[in-house]
Amino acid sequence: MNVDEYIKGFAPDVQAILQRVRQVIRESAPDAQEVISYRMPAFKQNGILLYFAAFKNHIGLYPPVSGDARIQKAAARYAGEKGNLRFPLDQPIPYDLIARIAALRVRQDAAKSKQRSK
Repeated sequence: MNVDEYIKGFAPDVQAILQRVRQVIRESAPDAQEVISYRMPAFKQNGILLYFAAFKNHIGLYPPVSGDARIQKAAARYAGEKGNLRFPLDQPIPYDLIARIAALRVRQDAAKSKQRSK
């Protein structure tokens, strides 16, 4: 399965949201590769940057956000019990927040990779 096939498995309105999430992450992480991992679409650079997935009532974004207090505060209202983000399908999806999270994850991934190479 690839990301296109994953997205095609949902209703048209959810497909549109997933495509936009995908586009937002791609714009923030242009060097990342799309993969399927744990049966979810993911973007990978040195390591996994972000996973995203559709559920019955929400879009999930993983892993939990850390390392930037302003982004964590903005994301807090969407945090599920394990810190993963849940964007309800009956509310506007905060694409700008997703872009900020993706950019943060790119910076964190680069720093982690740099540490490993020392």
